[in-house]
Formats: sequence, structure tokens, C-alpha cells
Amino acid sequence: MSFLKISNLRKSYGSLEILKDINLEIEQGGFLVLVGPSGCGKSTLLNTIAGLEPITSGDIAIDGRSVAGLHPSKRDIAMVFQSYALYPNMTVAGNIAFGMEIRGVPKDQRDKAIREVAEMLQIGHLLDRKPGQLSGGQRQRVAMGRALVRDPKLFLFDEPLSNLDAKLRVDMRTEIKRLHQRMKTTIVYVTHDQIEAMTLATKIAVLKDGVLQQFGTPAEIYNNPANIFVADFMGSPAMNLLKAKVEGDGGGLAVSLARPEAEPLRLVVDNAPQGLGAYRGREVIFGIRPEALTDPEGADHNARTIAQGDCLIEVVEPAGADTFAVTHLGGKEIVARLRADARIAAGQKARLAFNLDKACFFDPDSQRRIA
Repeated sequence: MSFLKISNLRKSYGSLEILKDINLEIEQGGFLVLVGPSGCGKSTLLNTIAGLEPITSGDIAIDGRSVAGLHPSKRDIAMVFQSYALYPNMTVAGNIAFGMEIRGVPKDQRDKAIREVAEMLQIGHLLDRKPGQLSGGQRQRVAMGRALVRDPKLFLFDEPLSNLDAKLRVDMRTEIKRLHQRMKTTIVYVTHDQIEAMTLATKIAVLKDGVLQQFGTPAEIYNNPANIFVADFMGSPAMNLLKAKVEGDGGGLAVSLARPEAEPLRLVVDNAPQGLGAYRGREVIFGIRPEALTDPEGADHNARTIAQGDCLIEVVEPAGADTFAVTHLGGKEIVARLRADARIAAGQKARLAFNLDKACFFDPDSQRRIA
């Protein structure tokens, strides 16, 4: 049975509809990440789960019990905010213990809980300090500790790492992942960072303009995006999305990609999606991720369908472990991800390998993936 279930949820402010018929569910111990661009409704959705915002219609159930209309204090949740929200006049220990003290938890139990959480989060040496004496990462650990001592049914995180620098974000992401694996807690986590979403989640919900675009595991979202928006939003660098014409190839299919000052590049598509045949003679959007477009020596030798073609390389970007190459196909700039020692130079033609097992095809009008 689902531990958190959101059914037909709508949220409006007057005539302005913010959330539009959201349906989600996550099992106990799951890690649900709500991701999307600014203004997509993800923080509003988190606030409805917390009870900070009333819902317009639909239902939210936690552990089999509807909490729609229930006061936040009755929902058995704990929330970690982007702003830390620590009391500046209290010590770290005081901040962690404050909620327990308000609830009348005996001092010996409070002290034990503080010690356990401080050890878990590696902040035992900070318990006597004030928030103003802490770094951003340390403050976020204290905010997490204050939530953990509650031992709630559900943890809610609202962009907790967005105020940290890049390296600290990576470190804290690892800490949150480790914490979840150790405690088996159920977490709902809001972020605009799709790398955070991919690395932390057991399930991802991608939102745009208050509409749920896709809900699935990180692998499902990344490898089988439901539409062009998800394909473009998830992944860094983003998926290459270019115009292609579907043609017949004997009993099979091929796609033709325009090249500047050259004949179109024709790729035979074995194991094509069943629906692609209906587009014969028509244009589609051909999607391929940079790592599926590489030098022939670096191609996945376990792939069923590898097609090759010569492309004029315009820009080469060494990036340590990888080399990125920019070329033009299908009327737009695309990125290939090559091995670090790939022999390639700007201004020259190079043979690239297309792993068509990883290719996606989208309808240019509906923008939905062709299955």
C-alpha cells in the first residue's frame, strides 16, 4: 500500500490554477523528488502536503489516513527549509531540542536524542555554538537534526541545498543519501536541480506549469522521457533534439538528418518504436543523449544498433574525463560526448557513432514520445 498518496489534487488562488489534477504515490521508505523549473508548482505541492496551504480539491493521504484539512501539527511531518530557520539566540543543542521541549519531552530523553542525531550528522563538536558561528553546511545539518529528532512519519525538504556553494551541495547531497539509506525514512524533496533529483530519488515527479509531466524512477525519466520537455529538462548536457525525416529502408525504417553543406546523414533504425512506422515520409523530433553519440571506439559494444556517420566538428571542449564535441545536424547545434583521449579537432570531419538503442522519437506537434 502507498505510504503517501496524492489523488486528483488541485490548488487555485481565485481563478489562477496552480496545481492541476496531480496524482502521485510513494511507498514507505521511498524518496520522492519534485522537480521542475521555477514557478512550476513544486513548492506549492510540498506546502499542501505539509498543510501550510489548503487544497482546492482532491485528497492527500499519509499512511492510509486522509490529512486534507488537517492542521500541520496533526500530520506527523517534519520540514527542512531552504533558509534553515534556526533561532539565532539559541545554541545548536537548543535549536535541535526546541521542538521536543515544547512537546514536553523529558530532559534525559531530549539529551539522548540530541547526542544520537549529532553523532549521525557529525555535529557533536558544534552543540554549544550559535548559528552565527556556523557555515552554511553546518547550519543545514542543524536544521536536519531538528527534523530528525521528531522521528516523524514523513520528512519534507524544500530546496535545502540551494543556498550552498557547488562543492558543499555535492557533499550534503551525499549526506542526505546516506541518511536516507540508514534510517529508511520516507522523504519528499523539492529541487530545481535535476542532478539532485537523479542522484537522490527512488521516484521523480517532473512538473511544468502545475501539470505533472512524468512520474517514474530516475532511469525511466532519463531513458524514456514522456515528452520533449522532460527529455530537455533532465540530463546535463541536455538531450540533443533535432528534426529528422522518417524514410523506408527495405522492410524497415531510417531517419534522415540534414547536414550543412553535405548530403543528409541517413541512419537505419533497427528495433524502431512500433508507432514510428506511421510517420513514414513525415518529420519527427529525433532525440539522442550526448553519451549515446560518441567516437566509434568509445561506443557501447553491447548495443544492438550502432549507426555511424561523418560530421563536421565545430568546437571541441576538453572536460577532464570526457571531451565534448559540437556539430550541426538536423538544422541545429548538437553535442557529442567522447572519450578523453579521442582524436578529434575543430574544423575537421570526424566519424561519430549513434547508439540508436538509446534514441527517442517525438511527435513534433503533440511533443509526446512515439512509443
